[in-house]
Amino acid sequence: MLAYIVRRLFYAIPILVGVNLLTFALFFIVNTPDDMARMQLGAKRVTPEAIEKWKAERGYDLPLLWNAKAAGAGKVTQSIFFQKSARLFVFDFGYSEDKRDIAGEIRERMWPSLALAVPVFLVGLAVCISFALLMAFFRASYLDFWGVVLCVAMMSVSTLFYIIGGQYLASKTWHLVPISGYAGGFDAFRFLVLPVVIGVISGIGSSSRWYRTLFLEEMGRDYVRTARAKGLSESVVLFGHVLKNALIPILTGAVVVIPLLFLGSLLSESFFGIPGLGSYTIDAIQSQDFAVVRAMVFLGSVFYIIGLILTDISYTLVDPRIRLE
Repeated sequence: MLAYIVRRLFYAIPILVGVNLLTFALFFIVNTPDDMARMQLGAKRVTPEAIEKWKAERGYDLPLLWNAKAAGAGKVTQSIFFQKSARLFVFDFGYSEDKRDIAGEIRERMWPSLALAVPVFLVGLAVCISFALLMAFFRASYLDFWGVVLCVAMMSVSTLFYIIGGQYLASKTWHLVPISGYAGGFDAFRFLVLPVVIGVISGIGSSSRWYRTLFLEEMGRDYVRTARAKGLSESVVLFGHVLKNALIPILTGAVVVIPLLFLGSLLSESFFGIPGLGSYTIDAIQSQDFAVVRAMVFLGSVFYIIGLILTDISYTLVDPRIRLE
């Protein structure tokens, strides 16, 4: 297994390089360093001297990829791409356009994101699996029929509707929780309870329907019919056999998102005013802060690769017969 993990990590290097190159190219196709300077300084009454000064202070006065005026290795190293992107591979994110330490911002904003994302993930997983098991247990009944109808209806509703409706009812009308904001320590609970509830509810429809399909597929296999023929009760078959064998596809969707929990939820954090990494990314995109966007895209790629490796490892824990080669 160790050799497999090392090999997958080596495979990740060209993927990260490609993601870096693609992000760099897309960003500079949309905006040149001069455009970025004008946006940061203000489009009106910006002098060429002010633009050149802004670019020199932030290292955007260098060529993009190749510095023909430099000597030796400097032709590569003395470029915007190398100065701004090569450091990411040692997790040196540098500074944002407003001179803030990006790594410090990530460390600070990571905890509000985790405080929101982890409960949504754990509670949502438990609720969706339980609801799917309930529908599978009472399959072909009215409970199963109306459960599927409810799932389809919830899938058809935008997450924004749940957010805005929840804020209107729970905060503005009933005054149960604050409509937005965040506080540290135990005070964070009253700010997070509504986003967590909305995050769980908004994911019930699609996840429960998918899990139900997995359970019903397993219930039609030969080993289930054999277990029933031996006299095992339906609950024992469902929880002792079907659930265990359906864990592999469930883990595929669950484990892979665990590392991405650090990146937070873009919509929830923005609408509820939670100072996490999701809102940090949205603010960076709106302000055209290339340094922050580049760092968050790189982090997302790293976490996604880690999630894929964790998914493969989890397969061996669920079924010892699986070997990673």
